[in-house]
Amino acid sequence: MKLQMCNFLKGVRGFSKDMLVNIPQDWRKVSIERDVVLISGIRPSGGALDEGQIPSLGGEHITNDGRVKFTEDNAKYIPESFFRKMRKGKVKRWDILINKDGANTGKVAIVREMFSPEIAINEHLFIVRSTKLFDQKYLFYWFLSSFGQKQIKDRITGSAQPGLPSSFIKNFYVLKPPLPEQRKIAEILETVDRAIEKTDAIIEKYKRIKYGLMQDLLTRGIDENGKSRSKETHRFKDSPLGRIPEEWEVVELGKISFLKGRIGWQGLTTQEYLEDGKYYLVTGINFKNGQIDWETCVYVTRRRYEMDKNIQLKGNEVLVTKDGTIGKVAYIDKLPKPATLGTGVFILRPLENAYYPKYLYYVLTSPIFDRFIDILQAGSTINHLYQRDFVKFKLPLPPLPEQKRIAEILSQIDAVIEKEEMYKEKLEREKRGLMEDLLTGRVRVTQLLNGGDGNGKERSS
Repeated sequence: MKLQMCNFLKGVRGFSKDMLVNIPQDWRKVSIERDVVLISGIRPSGGALDEGQIPSLGGEHITNDGRVKFTEDNAKYIPESFFRKMRKGKVKRWDILINKDGANTGKVAIVREMFSPEIAINEHLFIVRSTKLFDQKYLFYWFLSSFGQKQIKDRITGSAQPGLPSSFIKNFYVLKPPLPEQRKIAEILETVDRAIEKTDAIIEKYKRIKYGLMQDLLTRGIDENGKSRSKETHRFKDSPLGRIPEEWEVVELGKISFLKGRIGWQGLTTQEYLEDGKYYLVTGINFKNGQIDWETCVYVTRRRYEMDKNIQLKGNEVLVTKDGTIGKVAYIDKLPKPATLGTGVFILRPLENAYYPKYLYYVLTSPIFDRFIDILQAGSTINHLYQRDFVKFKLPLPPLPEQKRIAEILSQIDAVIEKEEMYKEKLEREKRGLMEDLLTGRVRVTQLLNGGDGNGKERSS
């Protein structure tokens, strides 16, 4: 499927290598106020309910990539009796939804499938329907593109409580190809979207597999024969973390770890950050998917780097955030350049070879550590992980060879997930490029409409 998608994208992008400024002669620049119907939503007094009869969509149900996500975790409903009396806000398939207020003002989605026979929107969304000039899917991609999003953001009013007025459609311009071309453009972009969704599903599948493996491996482990332990074949004992293999221990993190963070800022200020240099400064905002995103790091001078050897990174170590979003974890394998820590991050290294660092990384990304953080945060408004608390974290500790086996199994799953995520990112880049090309007419799809194979070129005039 991946090879087919790559070939497909190459064929479509191959129509024209030139980025032409003028739009095609048979295209028009149209203000959507001439065409669209704009519909707002409503809820009963008291708001929607967590369970009920008619799904009620709001801003929380719109994803950043233009999908409607209605799940058990975010479901909201209104009574059927209220829905029957509604004069507005009833959803149809292919409706475009726009978040019209709040922090996510301007997010858009399209209703590809009616997951319920009847669906409503609340007062925080608009429905947009074209009457005749636009294919709904084409119009959706325009709203989702950089061209549409810029126009939307330019029309948002207010800063404390941002909002998008219903008048935003006035002088809101969209390039209008002939309808057959609109449909073909939407079809191409939909093909990429389906590939992204399939890749998402694969990623979620492997994340579920990993979660299940972590539950097993961090409570039962894997013996020297590569077999998962069970009560029928191995001995278990009681522990503060529940039943664990007889060979394991439960230890406090502080007794087996060197744990260090930057003491205050040590005089370091943001004015000293450098855009380029030889010495990275790692902070909590650089954590991404269990790793450090080095491209987002700033730099510091050699003097600042050498100020504290305890927080100079060496590789094969674990980092944990202690401020802001506490408990984010990253494992550093190798360093592309010398690096030191900014404030808000702990570094952990084993004392006397007590543990395999990658094993600790997986413990800290497991439900065991999640529960520890939840207990610390319960009833508190302070978002800080204090060292005095962190050192008391209790973790299961198998013998070193078993730690390594556990880490290797989970690393294999992570490698699959990372490969799929990289493919998804590639598709998303392709999609952004396609929207830039196809929605402006720089790349034409007329060859496809005429039954071509996608290898010819069609230039706008």
